[in-house]
Amino acid sequence: MLCPNNQVLSYSTTSRDSYREFKSNPTICANCPHLQQCTHSRNHQKVVQKLIWESHVERAEDFRHSEEGKASYTLRSQTIERVFADAKEKHGMRYTLLRGLDRVRNWVRLKFAAMNLKKPTLWA
Repeated sequence: MLCPNNQVLSYSTTSRDSYREFKSNPTICANCPHLQQCTHSRNHQKVVQKLIWESHVERAEDFRHSEEGKASYTLRSQTIERVFADAKEKHGMRYTLLRGLDRVRNWVRLKFAAMNLKKPTLWA
């Protein structure tokens, strides 16, 4: 990581929320000409947080904008969205009569397990 003055932000720690923290050297930043646009902290230290899987997200975004990614995205309506449409129409998943997140989660898992078991039987 680099700041606007091309100084290296060194790795500091990984938080419990899955963020990596990169911090600048406050002695260098105290005399920096870009200090006002970079940070407003009292100790003149820039802190940048990045998710630990940020590189994977960037690779996925690069693939999504490539020609191959655009071609596979057009098939989404035929595969992924079709499953949810069938769940709503054929398996009564528009509404739930259950209360509580755990009960609804278990109900949905049971429905999708039944849908997955139904696929091979229809192919045979």
